[in-house]
Amino acid sequence: MSAVGTEQPPRLGLRENLGQFCLLVGVNALVGGMIGQERTVLPLLAKEEFGLTAFTATLTFIAAFGSVKAATNFFAGTLSDRVGRKPVLVAGWIIGIPVPLLLIWAPTWTWIVVANVLLGINQGLTWSTTVIMKIDLVGPARRGFAMGLNEAAGYGAVAVTALVTGYIAQHAGLRPEPFFLGIAYAGLGLGLSVLFVKETRGHAHHEADNHTPSGTELRDELTTREIFALTSFRDKALSSCSQAGLVNNLNDGLAWGLFPIVFANAGLSIGRIGVLAAIYPAVWGLGQLYTGALSDRIGRKSLIAGGMLTQAAAIAWIAATTGFAAWAFGAALLGAGTAMVYPTLLAAIGDVAHPRWRARSVGIYRLWRDAGFAVGAILAGVLADRFSPLVAIWAVAALTAVSGLVVAVRMYETHPR
Repeated sequence: MSAVGTEQPPRLGLRENLGQFCLLVGVNALVGGMIGQERTVLPLLAKEEFGLTAFTATLTFIAAFGSVKAATNFFAGTLSDRVGRKPVLVAGWIIGIPVPLLLIWAPTWTWIVVANVLLGINQGLTWSTTVIMKIDLVGPARRGFAMGLNEAAGYGAVAVTALVTGYIAQHAGLRPEPFFLGIAYAGLGLGLSVLFVKETRGHAHHEADNHTPSGTELRDELTTREIFALTSFRDKALSSCSQAGLVNNLNDGLAWGLFPIVFANAGLSIGRIGVLAAIYPAVWGLGQLYTGALSDRIGRKSLIAGGMLTQAAAIAWIAATTGFAAWAFGAALLGAGTAMVYPTLLAAIGDVAHPRWRARSVGIYRLWRDAGFAVGAILAGVLADRFSPLVAIWAVAALTAVSGLVVAVRMYETHPR
């Protein structure tokens, strides 16, 4: 008898795939650590070692990272549907290996920008793929919880690495020691992905056989162009998530590139700046352990709209106050608002998109979301140079509030409670 004839279909669910799911959580923590190595050190490196004084020039590394990562997200989703998830994941880690080495050896700021181009490709391929693979494994019942664990691991690692590299930089200098962590992350991530991660595309195909679309237009066979139009503009839930994701990462670009400079100009030490740089992603990361599961119980829309408005309030607070304690509170509030939004947006995309083209829809959503890094870097840099950093922060707070209102008015609830 043929072995093919007795092959059992994949089983969906967190418990049924716990080993692989936990492995992918660990891999995504390493992905987050690759960003974390830059969060505290790189904005300070621009000023101290490369003599960059214009905010627009300083934030070019974030603009390069965000634009490349956004484009890579799109191709990661398409490639994951065509060639499988694991090859895309492995390719992302291979491309990430040179990043910490370039950051260590860079003789000019151009080398830093090139390192962030590679980092954008690394993040687009690896983070997108771990998201898609976890959605494949758990099925629809606990999708929010799965995304909460995924994003908690990634941004928890961002926080820890930002804190540790700030401590290292305080005692050993801005280079090379803080970036040794990045070398370890890249090597371990590649090894785990090659040796232990298993392909999950078959789980998505199995789910597709029993899938009920959430909207009248969302049939199983769509072209990439049709999927792009639905995710970006036509479907009210998918497009609302896309714009909210863009504004969310616009905020993150501001926090990454401008806040450390503002804090340094106020006289804070590198160690204290590292603490502030860690508080925001730490609350963000840990909060997602709760908010992802909460969205499975109460739905997606209220958390997304409420989270965007909370972020707006936090950014306004940081603009309106001074001092370490006040800024620490603002960073924690910003992390809480982001925790409400981040896993819930991904879960909402997974609710609406058909399993046969879900990876492409996730990639398109992440294209828009991570374009926010580039938009935020350019907007914050231009406003800070033309007016002041304070004006840039207030402008981003206003945009974030508008985004939350768009979700409240336009988006429909996606979770089949």
